[in-house]
Amino acid sequence: MYRMDKYTIGLIRVITLEDKEILNLHGRIIESAFPELKVVSRCIEDQPKGIYNEETEREAEPKIIRLAKEFEREGVDAIIISCAADPAVEKVRKLLSIPVIGAGSSVSALALAYGRRVGVLNLTEETPKVIRSILGNNLIAEDHPSGVSNTLDLLTDWGRREVINAAKRLKEKGVEVIALGCTGMSTIGIAPVLEEEVGIPVIDPVIASGAVALHALKRREVKRFEGR
Repeated sequence: MYRMDKYTIGLIRVITLEDKEILNLHGRIIESAFPELKVVSRCIEDQPKGIYNEETEREAEPKIIRLAKEFEREGVDAIIISCAADPAVEKVRKLLSIPVIGAGSSVSALALAYGRRVGVLNLTEETPKVIRSILGNNLIAEDHPSGVSNTLDLLTDWGRREVINAAKRLKEKGVEVIALGCTGMSTIGIAPVLEEEVGIPVIDPVIASGAVALHALKRREVKRFEGR
């Protein structure tokens, strides 16, 4: 069992990572933004390039489900699946009794809190289905960095420059807020850089998932108190 002085989050990375620093990076981002949360991070196996199309998402789903069940058995308070496509989120919610948060639905919801003309900055050409569904007609533009095909490309200098260029193109299309459609962009800490470059809010999916997780846990706490 985990410590009880903070809420404990089980965070699932959907890319296979050997480097512990990079594995724990999303958790540290969340802990820095929300001191009430303690994050334990694990990654799925045999997917060194993560999820970047429907085939890799299908391959990842059973691995995500297994890790989620493992986390619940160990007593975490909530689970975050740190991927903007929300892979296996609905399936895991049906299997577990604790909150299960997806980064894609989280970034979409928070983007709508900042504006109704939303642009999505994706890893590749396709906006994740969950983001498109939640934003609906509020999704007025989408773009992606030229030449980028997976999250590893974002770690290069040229990949970072292309992300900035794509954000500028979204601003030119009249968006009021940019939702980052890939948690790999959280890994490179690009949101504040983009805000400086384009002058509009840029919503980070990892921080958004932490905000939603904390809200879900506080809400459960209030409901227990009111039920006494």
